[in-house]
Amino acid sequence: MRANQRLRGILFAGLLVLAGTAGAQWRLFESDFDENAKPWKEIEARIPAYPAAENLLRFDGGGGSPHRFFIDARSLSLGEDEVVRYTLFVRTAGGAINVSFEGIRCGERQLKVYALGHVDGKWARARNPQWRRIEYRERNNHHGVLVQQYFCTGESRNFPPRSVNDVLELLRHGPRLEPME
Repeated sequence: MRANQRLRGILFAGLLVLAGTAGAQWRLFESDFDENAKPWKEIEARIPAYPAAENLLRFDGGGGSPHRFFIDARSLSLGEDEVVRYTLFVRTAGGAINVSFEGIRCGERQLKVYALGHVDGKWARARNPQWRRIEYRERNNHHGVLVQQYFCTGESRNFPPRSVNDVLELLRHGPRLEPME
């Protein structure tokens, strides 16, 4: 009986060593591919001209928000870094206007505010522009709406961005809702 227990212990230890070796080899195999992947690098964002009323395209900000949301069509761009950059124009229910120049990374569901607009038509750079995760909100979920319905495809796990022309088409004519199955 003792010999069987001892043999099982030796076999178990051997299996642990083999599993560790296989895991290390797999990590080395995966790292071979990681070396070929270039790390993501953000390009410099150039602040656009202040938005003009005739270039604003309205979209539904979701969640029954009382505010009205617009994208400045002339500011919309897709950089080589796959960041969708745009000017967001918000008219609040109380009549206030908020203007910001922002970027969205589709695959990461991240947002960055580059600059804020003033009523005199000038921009002020954001104090500490950082990428932050776009979280779902019950109200004023306009960034989530932009990701899900306008800017990002959702065709794969990486959610690549749509082309500028496709986004403009969706903003002008509304997102196409997929039929229920």
